Amino acid sequence: MSTEERGTSVEQLYRELTNAEALTGPGGDPGHRSAEVVEDVTDQLFPDRTFRFEEDLVKNSLDELLLVLVALRSGETHGKGLMEDLAELFDARLSPGTVYPRLHDLEEEEVLEMHELVRTKEYRIDDAEAARARIEAAMAQHLALGFVFYSALQEL
Repeated sequence: MSTEERGTSVEQLYRELTNAEALTGPGGDPGHRSAEVVEDVTDQLFPDRTFRFEEDLVKNSLDELLLVLVALRSGETHGKGLMEDLAELFDARLSPGTVYPRLHDLEEEEVLEMHELVRTKEYRIDDAEAARARIEAAMAQHLALGFVFYSALQEL
């Protein structure tokens, strides 16, 4: 099946994913768009079937996924909500012992900013350039692997 038959080309998807306006919308306010972004991407890539993310792959990309989830939310971005997003959007049931240390590390690296509230901590992107660079680097790695797999399938 060609990429056109699947609904979108990899090049088009790459252009859309690297376009900041496509992620934030014209007004620049991302709101809580995580579900919309994940659904749009999986529907475009796999229009005729259900797609599920593998938990190990989610764990291996956890830092970048946390940055994406925080960036796509406005307000109330706390660890429990991020864990719920990971479970709902990526079918990854990760423990607090997996997620919270990554959030703390991203805060120590000054990519995320943490605000302590009465009963919880709220996270925001602190260094947008660093967050974008990390997400772009992870995206390039995953796209390159995808192209390797795609090319290898042609040989099988």
